[in-house]
Amino acid sequence: MQPSRSMLRPAIAVAVATAVLATAGCSWFRKDNALYAVAPQDRPLEVPPDLDRPDTSSAMAAPQAGPTSVTRSGMAAAPQQAAGTGFTVAAPRDEVFQRIEALLAGIEGVTVASKAQLLGTYDVDAGDSRFLVRVSQAEAGSSYVSAVDPRGLPATGADALRVIEALRVGLAQ
Repeated sequence: MQPSRSMLRPAIAVAVATAVLATAGCSWFRKDNALYAVAPQDRPLEVPPDLDRPDTSSAMAAPQAGPTSVTRSGMAAAPQQAAGTGFTVAAPRDEVFQRIEALLAGIEGVTVASKAQLLGTYDVDAGDSRFLVRVSQAEAGSSYVSAVDPRGLPATGADALRVIEALRVGLAQ
């Protein structure tokens, strides 16, 4: 027996309605992306790999040598000094530093602009020259007294050599 047309129409209508409802809005057939369900300002920030670190292409390279500070009083600078710009004294740095102040005051034409005991330096004006008299700790409890120009190099001018020689004679007594 064959189904009648009157029974076939409602069956087709029910099948079409079921298919339309199933594909139109049913969550069973739709995939949900949780990343886009969040508000835009709450989504995680994606940074490209080359932008997650600062640009160091124009940065300065760190020096490979040891410290070369002009004011570092712990440096044993005797081997690096030019001849006549420094000498060694067999006494502790602080004791030598205290004795130098009186000696500098006794040298004609020398003015102490400033001093820094922590750094072991005197800023000296002598004639037309300006330089530092630096007292640094050397090996075995001795001290090294030297003259340093504003560039951090040994002061080799006539006034600097005169002051260093006067200090050498004064500290030897």
